[in-house]
Amino acid sequence: MARRSKLKVLALLPALALAVAACGSSDGGTTGSSGGNTAANGVKLVEAGKIKTCTNLPYPPFQFKQGDKTVGFDVDMVDLAAKKLGVTQEIVDIQFDVIKSGAALNSGKCDVAAAGMTITDERKQNLDFTNPYFDEVIALLVPKGSGITSLDQLKDKKIGVQRGTTSLDYATGKGFTPTEFEDSGKQLQAYQAGQVDAVLQDLPVVNEWLKKQGLGEKFEIGAEIETGAQYGIAVKKGGNPELLKTLNDALDAAIKDGTWAKSYEQWMGSKPKSTPSGK
Repeated sequence: MARRSKLKVLALLPALALAVAACGSSDGGTTGSSGGNTAANGVKLVEAGKIKTCTNLPYPPFQFKQGDKTVGFDVDMVDLAAKKLGVTQEIVDIQFDVIKSGAALNSGKCDVAAAGMTITDERKQNLDFTNPYFDEVIALLVPKGSGITSLDQLKDKKIGVQRGTTSLDYATGKGFTPTEFEDSGKQLQAYQAGQVDAVLQDLPVVNEWLKKQGLGEKFEIGAEIETGAQYGIAVKKGGNPELLKTLNDALDAAIKDGTWAKSYEQWMGSKPKSTPSGK
């Protein structure tokens, strides 16, 4: 008798499970078929109530620690999309190679990648980018008073770059075999320690470095290289078109209403020379 009762209960379990699942989704709940969470406009997120942003710290003025908070220009840009979705942004610090390869997004570590990241054909094979939101300029940082104004003057010297970046691509394209560093902080430390003779890094980052005590007395920008490339925020390749649209809408609105320029001036310390079209 007890055995038959137990079997009846077990037989009912699949039906009960279906009923619970149906109840859980009857109000258009937050859990999607992939196990992710859904915010406004059907945007899928890794975790309910949050938009997780993968970046590589420190990368001032785009993302860097200020006390126990991560702030910067890119943080502001993603916050605009977070506001539209009614969620908060959470920063995930991870190696840049893992970001640009798409692995961080594919594994569900984050929803977006924002790391002062240049849009390239190679990266577009692994990531879906927003419309451009920033024009890329690379700076050559050299010893003050050296008279160096071109990378060509450093043919027999050691050049330091951040691993996986367009600065690395630029240096190798010029015939150099540069020394690579995991992040911009380690790159600067190595330069200060005399491990390399000059460094290539994005101009806004170098400008931030030169604000540090004593650095402006030792180093200067020898050249500014306008590559014609632009930065974009990325989402999973083919995996989140609704989030991509939300980001594009937020960036486009910010460019048009002056929010972008205001944030630029706050973090770059000057008015923008040009404004992305948002297209």
